[in-house]
Amino acid sequence: MKVAYIRVSTKEQNTARQEEAMKKLKVEKTFVEKISGKDMNRPQLKAMLDYIREGDTLIVESYSRLARSTQDLLSIVDELTKKKVIFISLKENIDTSTPQGKLMLTIFGGLAQFERECILQRQKEGIAIAKQQGKYKGRKPLSKPVNWDSVIKRMNNKEITKVEARKELGLTHATFYRMLKK
Repeated sequence: MKVAYIRVSTKEQNTARQEEAMKKLKVEKTFVEKISGKDMNRPQLKAMLDYIREGDTLIVESYSRLARSTQDLLSIVDELTKKKVIFISLKENIDTSTPQGKLMLTIFGGLAQFERECILQRQKEGIAIAKQQGKYKGRKPLSKPVNWDSVIKRMNNKEITKVEARKELGLTHATFYRMLKK
């Protein structure tokens, strides 16, 4: 069975170009996602990996649609290989049923990760310059919730646990403990 995974990074972006490529290949099952590929925590990616089975072929428009880091890409391809699934990336002309395809996949994956890291480095440099110029102040600190004092008092009196206090206050783990330190 031919299975496609289609992904764009934001809800505003259009999947039509990728979908059209898959129609031409007569793909039988398609998984579509509008979410960043920075990590593997993607519902449709997980659904596709659960669905795909031995003898299937996974087709993507570009390997960057599947993963943005070399580690994630190789992890996904390793899982596909264990399931005896062929991976094809149209843009890069990669076909993991061949040794050349496996080599090219590894090389292209490294380049994608390199580009992402360069983008992040440029972003950090830009923020540093903006801070020096006084244009970037960072995120404004959150104020404590209105029920902070009463919840913390109950926590200190052992009426509730820290986890219960954090949930009642509606704070993330990190934010809760950062506010406790202050």
